[in-house]
Amino acid sequence: MNKDGSESELTFFTKLRRKIIGVPRDIRDPSIFHKLALIPLLAWIGLGADGLSSSSYGPEEAFKTLGSHTYLALALVLATALTVGIISYAYSRIIEHFPNGGGGYIVATHTLGERAGVVSGCALVVDYILTITVSISSCADAIFSYLPLEFQHFKFLFAGFLIVLLIILNIRGVKESITFLAPVFIIFLITHAILIGYGIFSHIGKLAPIVQDVHSGFTKDLSTIGGLGIFLIFIRAYSLGGGTYTGIEAVSNGLQIMREPKVNTGKKTMLYMAISLAITAGGILVCYLLVKVIPVEGKTLNTVLADMLFGHWKFGHWLALITILSEGALLMVASQAGFIDAPRVMANMAVDSWFPHRFAAFSERLTMQNGVLIIGGAALALLIYTHGSIATLVVMYSINVFLTFSLSEFGMSRFFIKNRKKEIKWKQHLSVHLTGLTLCLTILTITVFEKFHEGGWITLLITLCLIILCYLIKYHYSRVSRGMTKLDVLLPGIIDMPSEININKAPTDKRDMTAIQLVSGYNGFGVHSFLSIARSFPGLYKNFVFVSIAVVDQDLFKHEEKIEDLKNKVVHSLEKYVELARKFGFPAEYRIGVGTDVVDIASKLCEEVSSEFRRSTVFTGQLVFETEKFYHKILHNETAFAIQRRLQWKGISNVILPIRIKF
Repeated sequence: MNKDGSESELTFFTKLRRKIIGVPRDIRDPSIFHKLALIPLLAWIGLGADGLSSSSYGPEEAFKTLGSHTYLALALVLATALTVGIISYAYSRIIEHFPNGGGGYIVATHTLGERAGVVSGCALVVDYILTITVSISSCADAIFSYLPLEFQHFKFLFAGFLIVLLIILNIRGVKESITFLAPVFIIFLITHAILIGYGIFSHIGKLAPIVQDVHSGFTKDLSTIGGLGIFLIFIRAYSLGGGTYTGIEAVSNGLQIMREPKVNTGKKTMLYMAISLAITAGGILVCYLLVKVIPVEGKTLNTVLADMLFGHWKFGHWLALITILSEGALLMVASQAGFIDAPRVMANMAVDSWFPHRFAAFSERLTMQNGVLIIGGAALALLIYTHGSIATLVVMYSINVFLTFSLSEFGMSRFFIKNRKKEIKWKQHLSVHLTGLTLCLTILTITVFEKFHEGGWITLLITLCLIILCYLIKYHYSRVSRGMTKLDVLLPGIIDMPSEININKAPTDKRDMTAIQLVSGYNGFGVHSFLSIARSFPGLYKNFVFVSIAVVDQDLFKHEEKIEDLKNKVVHSLEKYVELARKFGFPAEYRIGVGTDVVDIASKLCEEVSSEFRRSTVFTGQLVFETEKFYHKILHNETAFAIQRRLQWKGISNVILPIRIKF
């Protein structure tokens, strides 16, 4: 017998599901937070891979854009390292001021307002979906480039399989998925350390000629196209190589999954990411210049570089093969950032009613299952739409991240200006954020201008549609909230009832008819349901047992102490219901459960109470709209009906009370 029941009670599909995904986790385990949280090294692997993998295509795009002006690559190396440093430092400050995570969405919401927040959040969600599709497609391209041409038609299916595999791994749990993929990350680091180290030190003697080439190239261009022309070529290459910086924000978005102290863990992870990205991207650019890499059709520049450096070694071909395949495999690891961070951004937005509330709920494995499934499904849809074309996907991918960067940097700049009297080092921090804002706006503007007609418009259109959808969802929830407040007008009169009237202090009698009422907070909805039971069944029910579930969601999973606060709040509400019932003359008591799946926990708790009170009926309330719309089942969970089905199967009497909401 296990904690969830004997193995024989489980259906075949439940057993299969648990075999693939794993058994449910116990939210009551006091060490659960520590077990699931990531140390800096694992966080670097899970979140840093997104940034580090961009060295596979960011530096290449920038170098190719230089054309014949390759001497500017040295300036690109310095600009790349400086940009990585500035953006990383800026996000370290964001981690300090927003230690609960959320990244661009939380920053924009708190510093610029909810309108900027929803724009930043939607841009992030779309960007993370594209992160998965781009990374997986690039991975498939790298792997299949070493296979015979007749295998190419399997590439698309292989990419789809990888996305499905990652969906399953992430539903199992973030830590499990990262541990599974860690060896790939380590192989990438080792092979690229050899590639860059050997590339630089074996050509150290060519530094003097390279410096001379830089000087002569600059002098020549200065006399032909002028200083402005040189600057425009450089800034275009710098901007179109902006994919190099796309994964930096992932750390600030994923603070919730990091081990305490989260701020220190996040800052260490950011430092690891910044150093590894600056060295890898800058080192590759230096190697391009030293080895004089020339584009070859059908091969990436990194493939050409590896072949040129290792080609004369005894086992050079295999080392080059492993190096490039590790890039492809790391791109698969990089897609983890999309699966880790996108569901958490969606959960934060769901808490604020921009997304369906169910996206803030945890699964039995304590993962953001709904978000993982939606993000993975959307990535699959984009893979099908683009047929896995990297050229199309990279264009779509290259915009939204800098929109989010720009909003975050602008928000933090505004924050330090407004709080300059409170923040001692406000000038220092403001200068960093303003510099970051300038860099991000420059890259964003040039990228949109250069890539708009090549597919950039698709990203902007998808993001705009998502923003509009969020506003429609928010509008609906606001109307429902206003309707719910009308029920609360019952509360003042009931609360002010004279305490000496009809108070029944007798204990409940388990032999009498008992009404088991599921409630969620002390509000007009629950009070209305209680009064409906008393009015509809006069004299039938002698006892009341109020049942409530402390539901642990994304907003409450950030700190261990919040679970206790939640339980105390739920108990306080239940005590009010007991007091209310006794004022109406009914003996009453309460039961509380804690978990992530309200249907599962509530059903089991009601079953336990029903076995204790043999003559009982379970009552649940359900919102009813005058005109049912197709989206009501998406925006409002069908908890009452799901619990009813479970209890009916167990042979337990239950009634759903309709609670009408008028707009």
